[in-house]
Amino acid sequence: MSAPTTPRPTLSPPAAPARTATARVDWRIRFAILSVVWGFSFLLIKVGTQAYAPFQVALGRVLFGALALLTVLLVRREPLPKGRRTWAHLAVAALLLNTAPFSLFSYAELSIPSSLAGICNATSPLWGMALSMVALSEDRPTRRRFAGLGLGFLGVLTVLGAWQGFSGIDAKGTALALLASLCYPIGWIYVRRTLASVPSSPVALTGAQLMLSTLQLLAVSAAFTSAPASFPLWPTLSVIALGALGTGMALQMQYGLVTEIGPTTAQMVTYFIPVIATAAGVALLGEQLHWNTPVGAAVVLAGAALTQTRRR
Repeated sequence: MSAPTTPRPTLSPPAAPARTATARVDWRIRFAILSVVWGFSFLLIKVGTQAYAPFQVALGRVLFGALALLTVLLVRREPLPKGRRTWAHLAVAALLLNTAPFSLFSYAELSIPSSLAGICNATSPLWGMALSMVALSEDRPTRRRFAGLGLGFLGVLTVLGAWQGFSGIDAKGTALALLASLCYPIGWIYVRRTLASVPSSPVALTGAQLMLSTLQLLAVSAAFTSAPASFPLWPTLSVIALGALGTGMALQMQYGLVTEIGPTTAQMVTYFIPVIATAAGVALLGEQLHWNTPVGAAVVLAGAALTQTRRR
């Protein structure tokens, strides 16, 4: 189990899978596809919230993601994890890594651009480094990592335009997006402490986790939202793609990359996500882009990269 460094819920290092047609595709192509899929996730959330309540967007995301991974398990004839204790830990992981952050990002994008949500997501490694130094005894602080943490949050302040009083930034939406990013490292630390030794594969664990998140969001959606009156084409397709591609297929692709090129190189996809999210938001949704957004994003990514460096 590696330290929390990526913005997606990977449960444990994957076992080496059988070689498939996907694995025969050069890893650089798969890396680029994964970057684009996760970068476009924030645009898909934005489009989805045009017709559906945020909880419903999150529900569709985990539902179609679960169906995608369960299909993989069915083809492999691989069982779901066993044991009530394991499923209890998976329920907590589902809340921290899926139900809460997916809902928070959906609510955040009601009032902030998808590009800003993508940049907020890039702060996840910064939160992770800060938390892991407290919760994980093997993650010792270093001057370089402290510098990266400070540099990263300086970048956040640059993105938000702190010198002009945060004018033009929706404080509530931005806070929700940052809180969503904080959920990931909290969830990763919990998973590392409770599920790292479970013998099931990452696909089986994550498939079960998404099933539990689906049940959680079904209950929440039933309690706080009403059923959609219609199913407009583009928002519906966006939610389906967000789940099947951005959650299901992307996680499966990530496992293959980690196995082939190692977690250190595979996690570099994190640093391409805000770039693609920003480009997609500006090009396809007409979102405004001020100079401090790309500059601040670059500073955030530089700080995040510094926090991940370790002594030899």
